[in-house]
Amino acid sequence: MLNHLKKKVNNRYKKSEAFLERALKTIPLGSQTFSKSITQFPLGVSPYFAERAEGAYLWDVDGNQYTDFANALGSITLGYCDKDIMNAVKDQLEKGTIFSLASVLEIEVSEMLCEAIPCAEMVRFGKNGSDATAAAIRLSRAYTGKDHILVCGYHGWQDWYIGSTSRNLGVPQSTQDLTHSFPYNDISALRTLLNDFQNKVACVILEPCNIELPKDGYLSDVKKLCEENDALLVFDETVTGFRYAIGGAQSVFSVIPDMATFGKGLANGYPLSAVVGRKEIMKLMEDIFFSFTFGGETLSLAAAKAVITKLNKEDVIQSISTRGEFLIKQLKLLISQHALQDQFEVSGFPTWSFFLIKDGKNWSSFEAKTYFLQTMFENGIICLGSHNLSYAHSLEDIEYLISVYDKYLQKMSQITCKEDLLNQIQGDILMPLFKVR
Repeated sequence: MLNHLKKKVNNRYKKSEAFLERALKTIPLGSQTFSKSITQFPLGVSPYFAERAEGAYLWDVDGNQYTDFANALGSITLGYCDKDIMNAVKDQLEKGTIFSLASVLEIEVSEMLCEAIPCAEMVRFGKNGSDATAAAIRLSRAYTGKDHILVCGYHGWQDWYIGSTSRNLGVPQSTQDLTHSFPYNDISALRTLLNDFQNKVACVILEPCNIELPKDGYLSDVKKLCEENDALLVFDETVTGFRYAIGGAQSVFSVIPDMATFGKGLANGYPLSAVVGRKEIMKLMEDIFFSFTFGGETLSLAAAKAVITKLNKEDVIQSISTRGEFLIKQLKLLISQHALQDQFEVSGFPTWSFFLIKDGKNWSSFEAKTYFLQTMFENGIICLGSHNLSYAHSLEDIEYLISVYDKYLQKMSQITCKEDLLNQIQGDILMPLFKVR
């Protein structure tokens, strides 16, 4: 890997690639996060290390400026270094970050969540989305006395979920055997699984919306099936919460789960997650074990309090949604104008939409995705295929993104054979990995 890396140095990313070579000596994949690693950023055409970020923009270690539509994997909803959030964190920093006693902030933010989220009657905090989903699974098993879990979407790195994917190395077979996945918007597939594991299913956990919008009645039907089978319904709102609406997708689609998990945008980039739900279920937190030293860390709680306050005071989500609707409309129009509807598609919700790349007659989706990323990065855009918009994005930012899409799609419409595309790619081709959605 290191010898290969030295041959791939791109002057635009010279410092990034040097840091990557250094990082690979002590950090597997060169990053603490899979989605920020060389598995997602093709070698030779990608930046790897950030220097700073502010508002809608990020600067890499080489000094290149980007308009960022990845937004720290969707955890930034207000914009980087939002002044209101920064001030709240600075004020709390002078008081302390963690104590030998609980902080009143734990109460205040819990009360705010219970007021904002339809299913929330009690709250417990974690640091990552995986903490919250793992807690929801343990609560579900404790409450129902059942072991099997039905899943749809991505729910983190913990054994109970990742064992159901192709990234299951190190997960005991006995754990893998307890989790079963089903496709989104296919109610018959869920019904079949519930029948196959009749009276054994503790909960159904799903992202209420991701790449696809729910079909009419789908989420209501999922809830009904759960009730009929004495299984709990858990919405993983790690992404959709505080992005679709303050109360999450459950408030948008008017389907209330038994429990829900939140993270990412909850604290605008500070490490905080939450599992919330009905009191009779959540009270079992007193009997199961879900406890860690930094569960009540105060800087993240101060950030969350400021985030929720700002969302309640300002028209944040509507502003993001309006720009997202414009982006989706214009991008669909571009795809049509370039006659590429069979190879590219736009889907999702205005505040979290997706540019989907399919295999074409003259390319594989991985080849097309590599050239897509190369085009985005060299034109000062960080976009990995989803549009995680923030309050800081201006209409001009969206228009510039659309112009870069136009460059890419125009080039793709001119590709007549695989060699044409491969000759355009200056780095390594992305490799197939496990799909999380």
